[in-house]
Parts: sequence; C-alpha cells; structure tokens
Amino acid sequence: MVTCLGYQSELSKIELAKPIEEFKKGAKIAPMLISSIDHIVLTVRDISATVDFYTRVLGMREERFGEGRIALAFGQQKFNLQDGKSSRDIVAIARQPTLGSADLCLLAAVPLIQVIDHLEHCGVTVEVGPVRRTGATMPLRSIYIRDLDGNLIEISEPWSEEVN
Repeated sequence: MVTCLGYQSELSKIELAKPIEEFKKGAKIAPMLISSIDHIVLTVRDISATVDFYTRVLGMREERFGEGRIALAFGQQKFNLQDGKSSRDIVAIARQPTLGSADLCLLAAVPLIQVIDHLEHCGVTVEVGPVRRTGATMPLRSIYIRDLDGNLIEISEPWSEEVN
C-alpha cells in the first residue's frame, strides 16, 4: 500500500515515483489520475417519462441493473437515473440531488441537421443554435434543448467551415 497525495493506493512506488516526484518539485500539473467518464447520475422527477424522452428523442438505450435501477446507455457511457423524491437503497448520492441542474454536452452520431429535423419531428424546441462552442478536444457546432426536468442538453458535432 502506497500513500499518494494523501490517498492509499495499491500501485507500487515505482509506478508512482516519476509523476509524484515531478509533482513534488513544483510541477504545475498534477499526475493524470482520470481517463474518462463512465457514467453520470441524473436526478429526475419521473423515471418512466425520462426514459421515454431520452430513448425516443435522443436514441439512447434503456438498461436495467442492480436492484431495479435504470440507466440510459449510449456509446460507451450511460446516465444512471435516480428518483428525485427518494434515494431508495442507493449507497452514495449527491449531497443535494436537484432536478434540472445538469448541463451536459453530447456528441451527435449523425449530422446536426438530421438531429434538428428529428427534434422538430418529436416536438422538441431547439432553444439556441446552431452556434460555435469549444469542446473538450475540438471546436463544436452545437444546439441546445431541455429535457423534461429542465436539464440543459447541448448536442454537438465537430465544427466544420464547410457547414458553417
């Protein structure tokens, strides 16, 4: 067991030595400890209605796990859903789970114009966009909608001068 930045780790001292030593010498950037997002938990008013919205409007897949838990899967990620009225037997939850407090950016699997057409067909209003935004790894062309709980959902595609 090795203590790293105040936390216990099973990593060997050799595995930790270089990045930690660089960090201790005053490096401005901590060693990379996170590689990606696995899932995000959304607190929702009505799980069934939320599943309908995200599967029908955004094409996500409903998944059941644990003891009656429900998730919305897409790509290699998922949104776990929790009821805003009760936490049931969930071991760890946010300190103040709040409806409508999420602001998420999702990358479209199809051209944004097809997303806009589909949203219109589903009766979902595009509040803003298309507009240029800065993503985690590239410039984006984005639109914004709201889900049933008021969460802001940004749907994006890579920015392309040809499209804009």
